[in-house]
Amino acid sequence: MGSYRQTGSKGYLFGIVLVAVIGGLLFGYDTAVISGAEKGLQAFFRSATDFTYTDGMHGFTTSSALIGCVIGALVSGLLSSRLGRKKSLFIAGVLFVLSALGSYCPEFLFFNRGEASFKLMVAFNLYRILGGIGVGMASALCPMYIAEVSPASRRGALVSWNQFAIIFGQLVVYFVNYLIIRSHVNDPAVQEWVNAVGWRVMFVSECVPAALFATLILFVPETPRYLVLSGNDEKALKVLSRINGESEGRKILADIKETAVEKKEKLFSYGWMVIFVGIMLSVFQQVIGINAVLYFAPRIFESMGLGDPMMYTVFMGIINISFTVLAIVTVERLGRKPLLVSGSALMALGAFGVAFSNLFDVPAIIPVISILLYSASFMFSWGPICWVYMSELFPNTIRSQATAIAVAFQWIFNFIVSSTFVPLYNHSHFLAYAIYGTVCVAAALFVWILVPETKGKTLEDMTKLWR
Repeated sequence: MGSYRQTGSKGYLFGIVLVAVIGGLLFGYDTAVISGAEKGLQAFFRSATDFTYTDGMHGFTTSSALIGCVIGALVSGLLSSRLGRKKSLFIAGVLFVLSALGSYCPEFLFFNRGEASFKLMVAFNLYRILGGIGVGMASALCPMYIAEVSPASRRGALVSWNQFAIIFGQLVVYFVNYLIIRSHVNDPAVQEWVNAVGWRVMFVSECVPAALFATLILFVPETPRYLVLSGNDEKALKVLSRINGESEGRKILADIKETAVEKKEKLFSYGWMVIFVGIMLSVFQQVIGINAVLYFAPRIFESMGLGDPMMYTVFMGIINISFTVLAIVTVERLGRKPLLVSGSALMALGAFGVAFSNLFDVPAIIPVISILLYSASFMFSWGPICWVYMSELFPNTIRSQATAIAVAFQWIFNFIVSSTFVPLYNHSHFLAYAIYGTVCVAAALFVWILVPETKGKTLEDMTKLWR
């Protein structure tokens, strides 16, 4: 007991961070489930007799969850300020469950099962938007929660685990989708089954991790920073002491109180540059085009003439996981900026490799290696490090508002990139990847010139940095 009072409990910290990162896993699971389901979904709605399901409608249907993500990110600031980080995460968990059930059976109560119609398509999209609100909330709140409970020396690595969970969630759902299709592979009518039932099973599979998250989040503490902002210093000290040890906990509590004199400061109390840097980090994370690759991976591998594109998608997921671990291991040693700049440069190389492969007659292995380089480079740089910055860049008193705005911009540009990818890709494979490669170069320059290094700084140091 004496040792715990002196040094804190690593097991306790690991346990509560582990619960928070399940929110990241759901973020990855929900956004990537569409990659396996989109073709079956397209065939199902094309069978409707009361309207013609166009490619434009399909582009909207595959991306509609992202509208919810923008809403979820925007309301996360208000909810986390009013209700706290913990209760807001519980609400996100409930939304994930409702969306998974509704996407599985959008006909519930109002329509005949299996009969596609325009109204059913609207209902389906509303359920996907509901899940998107959960994703948007989780994307802002999970890194914030982890950052606010973590010691400064471990914060970068622990927040990076959230990105690991996002990519792991994507890998899990790629694998689940693959197994769902494989379960009927010997059935001569396998495609008919996928078009009628398979896509539904893919969506409802999310209920398991969603229900687990909503249950476990009830057992974690509220963050010390929020407790201080709400006037609960005693509870805050209890959590800080359990994580850091009693004497260190008292020091951190004093630092938090020093920077949390007011419940909330105006958004631009620290000038416009901190908000601009946060927003642009979010925008670049999306405009470099990674989600176009992740959401449409099976389609891209198929266009390269590769057999069994779902298998290659799973393989890409495994590579992505490995390179996210690289970020977790190196973020506290190398810092945030070097990883972002080097990742941007390698992503540019991969994107231009894919682009020029479409101009010249090269072996199929060249674009495959290029797209894997592009994806892997994102995973040790912009994937995790952008979320680390989102969680630690802003001063305590404006963190909820500023994070909500920056993450909302991320989802707006995610929607723009993922909904324009198919028409752009169909128009010109070369142009699509040449644009992404050029943006990667611009991203490297932006980070090099304008983004501060936050390695080793406490969240309270951010107040002094931007003052």
